[in-house]
Order: sequence, then C-alpha cells, then structure tokens
Amino acid sequence: MNLKSRKGFTLLELMIVLIIIGVLASLALPRMFGMVEKSRGNEAMSFIREIRNSLERCYTEKAGTYVDCDNFSNLDVDLSAPNQHFTYTITGVSTTGYTITATRNTLDGGDGTSTITVTQDSSGYTRTGTGPWSSWH
Repeated sequence: MNLKSRKGFTLLELMIVLIIIGVLASLALPRMFGMVEKSRGNEAMSFIREIRNSLERCYTEKAGTYVDCDNFSNLDVDLSAPNQHFTYTITGVSTTGYTITATRNTLDGGDGTSTITVTQDSSGYTRTGTGPWSSWH
C-alpha cells in the first residue's frame, strides 16, 4: 500500500489537537467559574439590599431605632426565596446601625468561609468581602 493513499489522522496529529483543546479549556474554565461566583455575589448583594430596605422600614416603624429589627421574622423578607448559595445573618443591631453578613454555602462548590458584609452605622454604609469578594469596597 502506498503511504500517500492512506486516509485519516496520525497519532501525532490527534495528540496536538488534544493539547490545543486542553490549553484552551485551561484558559476558559477558570474565567467561567469566576463569572459564576461574581454573579452569585451580585445575587447576594441584591438580597442584602432587600434586607436593608426591610430594616429601614422596621427603623421607621420602631420610631428611629434598629433594636428588635434583627430577627428575620420581624422583617418582610422572604428567606425561602432562591438564596441557597448564601446564609444571611443580621448582627450588631443598635439604635444607629447593623451588620448584614452573607456567608457562601458549601452546597454547590462554595468554600463556606467567603463572606459579603454590609455595615450601616452613624458614619454611613460600608461593604466588604472575603474570598472572591475581597476586592469589593
């Protein structure tokens, strides 16, 4: 049989194609997972805004204090909404402020320690984060 009449790919050609696909995947996958975490962080911030709005309504109803607004049952926030990626807590409630923390769950690949924290006090509103959200200010 003549070598020029063979059809198909050589093993070397197939290996080169697999290496190219592997390199492209190694570049694309981390970026994709980063975007997924960013969107989950945006989801958490959206829900934190809902909690903040509810806290402000409670503040108005309690005549200028956040005391007794730290219990989710006192707030008009639906915790059964699709917020399975984070666990939310309200701490540091006083007459002038509070802290809301969203902690990433381990349920779907989260590390269980990354947080987004929003603090309201007499000096204003601040947002901080750890893990993928550490660059948030």
